[in-house]
Amino acid sequence: EDVSPAEREMIAQIPFDEEKYKKAIGVDSLFGEKGYSTLERNSCRPSFDICGIWGGYTGEGSKTVLPSKAYAKVSTRLVPHQDHAKISQMFEEYITRVTPPYVKVTPSHGGQGYVCPIDLPAYQAAEKAVGIAFGKKPLAVRRGGSIPIISTFEQVLGIKTVLMGFGLEQNAIHSPNESQELDIFFKGIESVAEFYSLYK
Repeated sequence: EDVSPAEREMIAQIPFDEEKYKKAIGVDSLFGEKGYSTLERNSCRPSFDICGIWGGYTGEGSKTVLPSKAYAKVSTRLVPHQDHAKISQMFEEYITRVTPPYVKVTPSHGGQGYVCPIDLPAYQAAEKAVGIAFGKKPLAVRRGGSIPIISTFEQVLGIKTVLMGFGLEQNAIHSPNESQELDIFFKGIESVAEFYSLYK
């Protein structure tokens, strides 16, 4: 799904230092889908991720050993209107086509893509609530997440869901050194309370 020019303009306003970003993730250069900024590629575009690769001898030193097995775990981040079952099938068909017959793909689980429209009254109430709590109007940026129940709510109940996250990049969410600043935590609580007072 293409992001509207208005939303792309909002993403372009988000303070982002590419040099600091490269240093933080330990790379010398950034690349990706042409025609999109790094923030757009990290937020509102689909992605294909190699999460892990292993096989063969991995101990100290070296060995001239050919492994009998090797593995990779991959995942995709989908955008709205991409069907996870179809994407999984396309991936499996592609790998089958370009590799020897003994290479196997074992699909795992998936969920449909979801996005909350920024013109939704509930979203606008959340935007206003965050602005009150933090003293600044927030800028919308889409973020990849794995909460498949949200798209199920939309498909089954016909409702949209507003997700209000208060994590910062430096919080290293889901990693061993995950953290959260207390002032952001308390402002997050205030934002949710403001949201419920604005949206009834």
